[in-house]
Amino acid sequence: MAKASIFALALAAVGGTNGFISSSSVAQSKASSTSLHAFTPPTLIIGPMIRKMREEKAKKKMPMATQEEAQYEAPGLRVGTTAWKWPPVWPFDSTFFKRKEEIENQQPNIAGMAGLLTGQVPDIPDVEDEDKFKPLEFWGVEHADDTTDLDPESVEKIQNHYSFYLKDGMSVLELGAAEKSYLPEGLKLSRHVGVGANQKLMNQNPALTESMVVDLNDVIKDRDVNSDDLRRLASEPFDAVIMANTIDYLTNPREVYRSGWELLKPGGIFINVFSTKNAAYAKKFEKAITRMWQDYNDDQHMWVGGAFFQFSAGDGWEDLKGFDISPDSAKDAMDDSPLRFLRKGKDNNVYVVQATRAYQEKTIDPEDPEKSFNSMMWMLPTLELRDKTLLSPRLSKAYQVARNDEERAALERNIQTLPAIYECLIKMDTFEFGFNLQSQLAADLVIDPSFNANEEQILALKQGLGLRTPSEEFWTPVGQNTAAMTPEDKINLLSYIVPRFGSGNAEQEAALVSFVDGMKPTFSTIRSKCSDLSESDVQLLGTELLASEILIPGRSTREEFAVWLGALTDTEMIDILRARKSSKEEAKAQLEQFRADRKAKEEAAAAVQKKMREQVEKARKERTMIFNSQTGKMEELKKK
Repeated sequence: MAKASIFALALAAVGGTNGFISSSSVAQSKASSTSLHAFTPPTLIIGPMIRKMREEKAKKKMPMATQEEAQYEAPGLRVGTTAWKWPPVWPFDSTFFKRKEEIENQQPNIAGMAGLLTGQVPDIPDVEDEDKFKPLEFWGVEHADDTTDLDPESVEKIQNHYSFYLKDGMSVLELGAAEKSYLPEGLKLSRHVGVGANQKLMNQNPALTESMVVDLNDVIKDRDVNSDDLRRLASEPFDAVIMANTIDYLTNPREVYRSGWELLKPGGIFINVFSTKNAAYAKKFEKAITRMWQDYNDDQHMWVGGAFFQFSAGDGWEDLKGFDISPDSAKDAMDDSPLRFLRKGKDNNVYVVQATRAYQEKTIDPEDPEKSFNSMMWMLPTLELRDKTLLSPRLSKAYQVARNDEERAALERNIQTLPAIYECLIKMDTFEFGFNLQSQLAADLVIDPSFNANEEQILALKQGLGLRTPSEEFWTPVGQNTAAMTPEDKINLLSYIVPRFGSGNAEQEAALVSFVDGMKPTFSTIRSKCSDLSESDVQLLGTELLASEILIPGRSTREEFAVWLGALTDTEMIDILRARKSSKEEAKAQLEQFRADRKAKEEAAAAVQKKMREQVEKARKERTMIFNSQTGKMEELKKK
């Protein structure tokens, strides 16, 4: 609940909601109310106050988009591509997209207290199956004949918006299809596939060339809509995906948007149209509407709709924009007061949030590997946007310093193993094992050619992280003998060890045994020669020597390693330790410099874009000639 509330506050600042009011504000409000009954303030006092309120309201209505953006888009652009701001992780809690009825029937979570008092966790009964909301039954049976009746003025606005982006010959996929698609008259599409929950209504839609029944709320978490029929459509991707008045019923919106992305051609557009939550038809389908839709106002819906794009494929969506295409007869969207029903106008507001699918790189560009890695991670499940942001520069740097083509090929291939790695990492205590360390371990694992995320490697990772009971023969002694090492050094050691599991190679299995058996005698030898070293340095040096010579088969036998270690002087050991530490510091410094260079490059590009916008604006203001589209000639601009 905390995450949704924090994001709600951020949305309130943008959307103008007054749902979060302090007790002192309530008290002041009551006091003001009483005083207004007592006497009428002079106009001199109330006039400026009303004027200020109107000015603040006008500011909130101002489009957050540049004139240049509006010039090339359909009418009604309200939020431009640079105006969206996002937190680093998905900001909504599990109840945000539940239906009100489901939240009311949800069993209280009493396991924590019960476990504390009794030492046993009680079984919390699931909601009876017959009480669960069944979307296909709700739409296809209970409401098989109920249509979404939009105001004619709203329909015209939707048609006008579609006409700006949909052209003859395009192929279109419609999610949430029913009896009408609101397409412009005369539009001739090459293909129009409807995906909805009510076959009877889709059969009445003359625009559809094909249709299929799919429950858009049945999803595979972090992946897509759970429908093979829908996935098969990706063999012939679409020019556009449209979805009208469906967002209010989605309980797993990210997965729906991920499916939309997968089914689009690069450069294809996803247009999400939605009506005000006060629309006349909403009452009929109230049972299916999510808490988010009922609790938030129209302006906030636009920002939440934008979040669905951002947190489904990140930079895989481009040109994210929000439109208010409400008819002139619509009520004020900013008015969320209880007296809204008394205001003039209709509840026929219409909005659009849309974006285009970016081109996804399939191979690493040596000139800009970070961009390539970022692109290849767009659709990876499990990883948050924050994780991908931390990983991109690490993977890019690893690619640039890779010792050979084998390591570079492994890195490119192993990008697909990141979800399996993060399935483990997300269970870790982020206070002790922060996100930077997580990204370091993930990057170190995927660059190893021997790592492929097989079952034994993932089990080894879980045991090494303490997420599973450690094996007595390996992980228990490794954990005991490295207790003094820093978390960062332990992560480094883990990245050496985990890829050695699951090889099916007898020599590799023997090397793992030799590694763990050699820890105590190796540390003992180092202590005897370098008595001034701290225990953490003894363990660091010992594990580094063992990992480099014993852990990988074919380098040194136990006997050869023992002879070599015994021949090392204290000075040579210290030099090896210093080299190890300096390389770590150098790598850290290089990563920081890499990030600084990237930031400087982004700031320079932003400065150039700003200068260009200023020059265009200046030219617009100072121009003396204008093109008259009616005469086809340049004419003198008449200044007002």
